[in-house]
Amino acid sequence: MEAYDFYQSKLAECDERIKSYMSEMENKKTGSPPASRKNKKGRRKNEPHFDLRQALYRITGVDLTQIDGIDTMTAMTVITEQGIDMSRFASEKHFASHLGLCPNHRITGERITKRRTRKVQSRAAKAFRLAAQSLHSSNTALGAFYRRMHARLGPAKAITATAHKLAKIVYRMLKYGEEYVAMGQRYYEEQYQQRLVTNLQRRAKELGYALTPLEPLQGCVS
Repeated sequence: MEAYDFYQSKLAECDERIKSYMSEMENKKTGSPPASRKNKKGRRKNEPHFDLRQALYRITGVDLTQIDGIDTMTAMTVITEQGIDMSRFASEKHFASHLGLCPNHRITGERITKRRTRKVQSRAAKAFRLAAQSLHSSNTALGAFYRRMHARLGPAKAITATAHKLAKIVYRMLKYGEEYVAMGQRYYEEQYQQRLVTNLQRRAKELGYALTPLEPLQGCVS
C-alpha cells in the first residue's frame, strides 16, 4: 500500500507539471469546448487529474475529441508527438505519409509489385490505429467505413485505412480550424450506394448501354 501511494503521488506530480506546461502555451480559444456527443464512462486510469479536454481545446482551437474514435488521451498523444502546427506538411496526404498510414508503392517496370505501408516508429500513428480499431462496432460513418474495409481487405488493412482517414481529419481541423461534423452510418451507406450507381452508369455508357431503374413490384415494399 505504501508503494502504491508513492507511485500515485509521483503520477500526481507529473500531472501538475503537464498542467503547468500546457498553461504556458499560447491560447487559441477561450471558454469551454462544445458539448461532447459521446457518453463518457469515466476517467481512464492513465488520464491526467485535470481537465485535459479543456486544455487541448484552448491550445489547439478545436475539439479533436468530437471525432469518432478520438478521446482525450489519443488527442494528447497526437499533439505531443506532432505539435499543432501543420504548416510543415504540404497537404493531408503528406501528413499521412509521414505517419506511415498510406501505401508505399514499389514500382518495377511500370508495375506495382508491393503496396505495403512504410514501417514508421510513431506513437501518433499507433494512437490513430488504436482509435481506428475502436470503431469496429460504432454506429457512425467512420464505423461503417471500417467494417466495409474489414470485409474487403481484412482487419490489418482496415485499421490502416481508417487510421489514414482519422489522420486527415485531424490535419484539416488543426490547420484550418475546421469543426468536425459527425455523419451517421446511414448517411455513409447512402453516399457509398450513390458512388456505386454513378460508376455503373459510367461503365454502361462506355459500353453503349444505359441503366434503367427497376419499377417496384406491386404489393412489395420498396
